[in-house]
Amino acid sequence: MTQQSWQGKSKGNKLGYRIFIAILKYAGIQPAYFLLRFVSFYYFLFSKSSSRPIYYFFRERKGYSVWRSLKGLYRNYYIFGQILIDKIVVMSGLKVPYTFEFEGEHYLEEIHKGGKGGILIGSHTGNFELAGYYFNRLTVRVNIVMVDQEHQKIKEYLESVMSDRKNLNIITIKEDFSHIYEISNALKNNELVAIHADRYVEGNKTITGTFLGEEAQFPMGPFIIATIFKVPVSFVYCFKETSTHYHLYTSTPKEYTAPKQVAIPEALNDYIKGLEKKLEKYPEQWFNYFPFWEKQKQENTAK
Repeated sequence: MTQQSWQGKSKGNKLGYRIFIAILKYAGIQPAYFLLRFVSFYYFLFSKSSSRPIYYFFRERKGYSVWRSLKGLYRNYYIFGQILIDKIVVMSGLKVPYTFEFEGEHYLEEIHKGGKGGILIGSHTGNFELAGYYFNRLTVRVNIVMVDQEHQKIKEYLESVMSDRKNLNIITIKEDFSHIYEISNALKNNELVAIHADRYVEGNKTITGTFLGEEAQFPMGPFIIATIFKVPVSFVYCFKETSTHYHLYTSTPKEYTAPKQVAIPEALNDYIKGLEKKLEKYPEQWFNYFPFWEKQKQENTAK
C-alpha cells in the first residue's frame, strides 16, 4: 500500500548514523559527503515510496522535463543526506565548519521589543533545525512546537545544539490541547514560538490551499495559533547554499487581527506565497516524502 500521508515521525537508521559519525570523526566532512553519493543513488534507485512524491513535485508541480525531474530527485536525496550529516556534526560535538548568512534577523529583535511575543512559522525545507545557531544569537527565549512522535529524537538534537544556552524550549503537541496554554504563557512572557505548517497527522484538522497550482491540505493548528493570539507572525527558512554555507531568512512580521474566518485563510495564503517563492530558488530542498497534493493522493489511491 502506498503511503497517503505523513505518519508523524521520520525514519532513521542507527547503524547508518554510526558509520557516518565514525567517518566524520576520523576523516572529516568531505569523505562523508563522498560516501553519501552512493547512499543517495541507492535511494534514488530503490526507494519508490519516497521517490514518487518528490518526482511528482518536480514533474507535475514544477513542470520540469523527465530528465530534469530525475536529476532533481537524485539531488534532493543528496542534499537531504548532506543536511543529515550536518546535523550529526553538530550533535556529535565535532568542530562546526559552517558559515551563515542572516537575512531579516532584525525582525526577530523587533518582535521582542514589541513586548507581546511572536510566532515563527517554518516548513520541512532546507535545514530548519540547524537554525538553532540562528536562535543562539538572540536574547529572547524560543519555544519550538512539535508533534509527540518527533519529540524525543529532535529534543535530543536540539538540546545538544543549545547545550550552552537556556533560551530554547520544546512544546509537545498533546491531545488534551494543554500545549495551547504553554504557547499562551510563552507569548505572555514575550517569547517566540516556532512551528512547522506543512505537515499534519491523519485525523487532525486541516485547511485547503492552492500550492504550486494544485490544492493541498495544510494543518489548521499553526494558522489558528497565528491568528487567535494577535501577535506578530514571521515565516522563517534555513537553506543550504554550498557544502558549508547556509542562508537564513525571516519575513517581515505581520499581525492577523481580522475575524478568524478571514485571518486564517489570509495567513495560509501568505505562508504559501512565501514558500512558493523560496522553492523557486531552492527547489531541491523540498523534503516532504509523501503524497502532498490532493490530486497526487487520488492518483495513488486509484493505482
